[in-house]
Amino acid sequence: MLSGAYTLLITPFDEKMNLDEEGLRILVRRQVESGIHGLAPLGVTGESPLLTEQEIRRVVEIVVEEADGKCKVAPDTCSNNLSQTISRIKLYADIGCDYAVVFAPFLVMPTQAGVINFYEQSAASSKIPIIIHNAPARVGINIDPQTYSRLAKNENIIATKDGNKEMDHLAKILYLTQGESFNVLTGKDTTAYPLLSFGGSGVFTVAGNIVPEIMRDLVTYCLDGEFKKAEEIHYANYDLFEALRLETNPMAAKEALTLMGLPGGGLRPPLTMLSAPKKDILKKILKESELI
Repeated sequence: MLSGAYTLLITPFDEKMNLDEEGLRILVRRQVESGIHGLAPLGVTGESPLLTEQEIRRVVEIVVEEADGKCKVAPDTCSNNLSQTISRIKLYADIGCDYAVVFAPFLVMPTQAGVINFYEQSAASSKIPIIIHNAPARVGINIDPQTYSRLAKNENIIATKDGNKEMDHLAKILYLTQGESFNVLTGKDTTAYPLLSFGGSGVFTVAGNIVPEIMRDLVTYCLDGEFKKAEEIHYANYDLFEALRLETNPMAAKEALTLMGLPGGGLRPPLTMLSAPKKDILKKILKESELI
């Protein structure tokens, strides 16, 4: 069963906008030392669509090597092409990842029947368990709770990272997948505590890049039934959670890491650096949180 806090790892670039391999190693070591439950590279936060296939392979190799079995590794496929999705899943399995996060097929606007077929074929071709990635704001479709009830019966589809902020959507998934070996995790820091408080299993977290110990503790307290402690963490860090979504993710996350003296690096086009007014807001929150 999948549970915990999984950091949606950024991909650092050097001054020439090449993959910063040493910077990535530094970031992964920091995560491992924090006791984070898992690492999720190559998602939207990791700028996967802006990476080459060679860079994708290298990111996974480095993350698996540096994690060294001390935390789980779950890279995202970030593709709407079934053949490419299956190819990336195989790559992740061969390198030694624990799971493959499979992004909902974007742009092509499939029906729910098409979504089911996409995930069932992905799962049938995978040697490692599959995690669904629902991101309606990014892909143009939403995976319905009823679709989840079908997919949760597949033994190789074990969880979802769901970015839908509507709590009734998340609650319905939990309701319809009762009795299945299927866990529901949110893809938003602001909904981590609420979801965990009524039966969720964790979070795929942008804030984990900045405050991995805090996200680890928030989830651990909830899983241990210490909801009051988790609630205090949730409210104490809510402004930071929101600030890390200023403009377009991962603009703020990379800016925050750079301000903290960690390898953040630039962003590849068409993404841009955080605007000056938003940077000021972020800097103020980081100072109030004693992170810089």
